Amino acid sequence: MSYKVETHNFLQDLDRIFKVRQEIADYLETISETLTTAESAAAEASGKLGLDQEIADIGIAGKNLRQGAFRLLILGDMKRGKSTFLNALIGENLLPSDVNPCTALLTILKFGAERRVTVHFNDGKPPEQIDFKLFKQRYTIDPQEAKQLEQQQQQAFPDVSHAVVEYPLPLLEKGVEIVDSPGLNDTEARNELSLGYINNCHAILFVLRASQPCTLAERRYLENYIKDRGLSVFFLINAWDQVKEGLIDSDDSEELEEAESKLRKVFHTNLVDYCQVDGQDTYDERVFEVSAIQALRRRIKDASASLEGTGFPEFMGALNTFLTQERAIAEFRQSRTLSRQANLRVQQAVERRIPLLGQDVEELKQRISSVEPEFTKLSQIRDEFCDEIRRMRDRKARAIADSFRTYVLSLENTFEQDFLRYQPSDLQFLDFFSESKREQFNRSAQQGFQQYVNDKFFAWTLTAEKDLESAFAELSQSAARHGASYTGVTDQITEKLTGQDIQTRLNLSGEDDTTPGWAKWAMGLFSLAGGNLAGAALAATGFDFKSILLNLVATWGITLLFAPILGPFGILLAGLGVGALQANDARKQFAKAIKKELVKHLPQIAQEQWQPIYSAVQECFDSYDREVAKRIDEDIQSRKAELDNLLQQKETREINRDAELARLRSLEATIADQSQRVEVAYQSLLS
Repeated sequence: MSYKVETHNFLQDLDRIFKVRQEIADYLETISETLTTAESAAAEASGKLGLDQEIADIGIAGKNLRQGAFRLLILGDMKRGKSTFLNALIGENLLPSDVNPCTALLTILKFGAERRVTVHFNDGKPPEQIDFKLFKQRYTIDPQEAKQLEQQQQQAFPDVSHAVVEYPLPLLEKGVEIVDSPGLNDTEARNELSLGYINNCHAILFVLRASQPCTLAERRYLENYIKDRGLSVFFLINAWDQVKEGLIDSDDSEELEEAESKLRKVFHTNLVDYCQVDGQDTYDERVFEVSAIQALRRRIKDASASLEGTGFPEFMGALNTFLTQERAIAEFRQSRTLSRQANLRVQQAVERRIPLLGQDVEELKQRISSVEPEFTKLSQIRDEFCDEIRRMRDRKARAIADSFRTYVLSLENTFEQDFLRYQPSDLQFLDFFSESKREQFNRSAQQGFQQYVNDKFFAWTLTAEKDLESAFAELSQSAARHGASYTGVTDQITEKLTGQDIQTRLNLSGEDDTTPGWAKWAMGLFSLAGGNLAGAALAATGFDFKSILLNLVATWGITLLFAPILGPFGILLAGLGVGALQANDARKQFAKAIKKELVKHLPQIAQEQWQPIYSAVQECFDSYDREVAKRIDEDIQSRKAELDNLLQQKETREINRDAELARLRSLEATIADQSQRVEVAYQSLLS
């Protein structure tokens, strides 16, 4: 990639985006405050305009934007130089890199004026604040202990959920949060922990090592947890400078070129499948050869030092483009949609209100009565769309639950071949008959079986995700159609009330549309899910069904479904009478023995889990249905309240038409101005 960015320029670009984020948040807060003040003042004037939903949405969006951050998740095996890379990225030797930090702690680095660490627990205990030195001492263990825990399939700190490290660093101050995950090659529990946070992050930085190109554990993780999930992944091949150190003659440029060329082919072969975005090959924009230790040494001496030759300028250039353009534009587009929506709603409400100010009470009552049939039509549109959601729910819930049952029952068909690669590789099968190695064999076999089960079931969740994506894409199109019908009816209401076509009076730009706010939410044009790293996933669209599905898988404890099989595997081997067999034959016989046990339990597992899956998929659609119905109901009620408020005011007091006209026009102008400011800030990112 030719585009390069040095550290100081990277920080400057992040600072620019950070300022735009705060600027747009200010505009949104001004809109929310203006609407709130106007509705309060309206109680003593011509009555409220029914803008509660706009106030709530804009307020939440402004808060989310102000508190928002670019969240990067660091993944990779142990001994890949993750900590060194992170230290080089943040520009300070913050994380321990002289030992392997093999803990079950997922650590979030975020900006704080003072250095402090907060440890969060999952057993009900309140969070604990400790100093940085104690955090390193208490939650970092040596490699030998980590290996032992791995073999025993235990977590080092099972009662700890995650830790938050606050630190006054320039990168973090610009709105970047870094999530440092446990290694991939220790326990399945840790792999599941990392997976639970993947959807919370905007980009994944996957750290590999040049001297160990794409191990089985790395390929397994990429294939099962990353591929085809629509994630933004950057691959960092660390310690690239060590390629030269491995040559017989480190000064031989031809030998170095040949060695690097061969290594690049290996990585390309292994990674290219994970660099496909919408059918496009993004390998050159997503894979980078870096030397973290060289970059760190330079930055420790001089935070603004040139990192030329370390691979960091190329990587930071790609990350810069992603964060400050692709991601920032997507984030701010939602704010733009909401500000436009508020502006349109205010214009419509004001244009409805003004012609009604001069009508007397009886005339107003007659006009309100005349639009009752149209309000009934709005409710019918709501019911039709919700019925469609429920039909889709019932169809998809059954289809996905059935697919799970079929999938589980089919595991026996390919088990023997599939399981061969998960069997213990560090032991000869005949060593099992050595009592001292028997327990080690059992642990290795159990770990292999857990990996097999996890891989198979996360492969199934990908299929389920695709089915749900297709369903919600279809519902998005339906929301657009129902939204158009809904707008047609609200236009009829306006025409009956005012005797005018409101669209001829609204000052709309060519890009604005009159799609109601509830339909925009249902179409995925904006999201108000804040997202947090304590469990809830960050919604990428208006509705995040993936988090519900992932939470289901997480609560299963996948391998617990197969607990009856996870006994002493050695007993199965001992009963085979394979003492005279070669190891390869023993592996095949062992797989057959496990299959025999597996087949006994598959029908029960398939039957018992059908209902939980059916219910979980139903909940995805029910959550969507509830929010759609709630938003439509609130819109209908606000439109009715808008008329009732005016009628009530007319019945109780004389309305000063000129003063009210000036107030409404002032409100309209203020919201239009703030909305335009959001538009200008958004357009500045595109130029």
